[in-house]
Amino acid sequence: MNRNKEKIFNIIQIGTRDNAVSVFFDAFIVVVIFLNLFVTLYSTYDSSAQYAHRLYVIELVTVIIFTVEYILRLWTADYLYPGMSAVGSRAKFVFSFYGLVDLLTFLPFYLPIVFPAGAVAFRLLRVIRIFRLFKINSKYDAFNVITNVLKEKKNQLFSSICMILILMVASSLCMYSVEHEAQPEAFSNAFSGIWWSASTLLTVGYGDIYPVTTLGKLFAIVISFLGVGMVAIPTGIISAGFVEQYSLFKRMEQNAEERDYHFVTSVVQHGHSWDGKMVREITFPPELLLVLIIRGNEKIVPRGETKVFSGDTLVIGAKHYALPAEVEFKEILIKSQSEWVNKKIKELDISRLSMIVMIQRKGKVVVPNGDTIIHVGDKVIMYK
Repeated sequence: MNRNKEKIFNIIQIGTRDNAVSVFFDAFIVVVIFLNLFVTLYSTYDSSAQYAHRLYVIELVTVIIFTVEYILRLWTADYLYPGMSAVGSRAKFVFSFYGLVDLLTFLPFYLPIVFPAGAVAFRLLRVIRIFRLFKINSKYDAFNVITNVLKEKKNQLFSSICMILILMVASSLCMYSVEHEAQPEAFSNAFSGIWWSASTLLTVGYGDIYPVTTLGKLFAIVISFLGVGMVAIPTGIISAGFVEQYSLFKRMEQNAEERDYHFVTSVVQHGHSWDGKMVREITFPPELLLVLIIRGNEKIVPRGETKVFSGDTLVIGAKHYALPAEVEFKEILIKSQSEWVNKKIKELDISRLSMIVMIQRKGKVVVPNGDTIIHVGDKVIMYK
């Protein structure tokens, strides 16, 4: 049961290129989402009445698929949060962002059955299902860069938005004072100019509300110029954030070989203690850093919530340690004519001051002992 549960969990998670079933499941869910959205959009047309039954069947089937998927995700939540209890992991999934999105993709379909009076309001919640597309997009760098920029620049963005809101309220009050007597219907109170200020500052105006007095027109010109500058501030902040992110990646690539770090790779085997764990749940020894995960043809920059799966190649950076002058390691490739072939280590004629510390054999590491036999093609690491 646990093995089947783990297989289902790996399938319903975002698939890797080496897991064909999971990739197919992701593509299938995307198709189901678009079908469901098509029904939601097309049902607003009058011509859809003649296909009402077919559209209902399509919606029913897609909602059932969403329901089954949600149940499976709830059932396998303990693999998503391995460090928690069964109840705790399920509760965390239910109240997570994507857990709530998953729930709201099918719940509005069932609510009118229980509460017929709120059918119209419940149908509005179905728009949330489009956010499910972020689940497939979340593994790509483009989406990660956007979220990183918004997180890093949130204080600057908040300040610029506050400035825009202050300017909107101030321009609304001023325009009311100038235009109220000339057109009391359009500017009936202090807040009636909010729509005018928003359309003027954020766009070029819709023309439904506009000043008619000379002073009001002059004031509108000033507000328009200020609006262009104000709205450009958050745009510039986000643009600068994108440039900083990609410049950082470029500098990292250019300076990688100049840094005082060495890199090794390790393939996670099935059943390893790291298999299925998040990066933040893995404890690395001091001075070691996981810098990259190679999954099939993908290269993933690891984050705290990134999961490690069997078959992943981990690129681990280690701070360089300057060995004392008297310590020396040598790598020896064993060829067919070597005298060491098919001999045990304890039978080798080597200095007592030398020691074989590791053997690389067909991509695997062998920890040697006296009875370990040397084979052709072995890479013997010796300490001298």
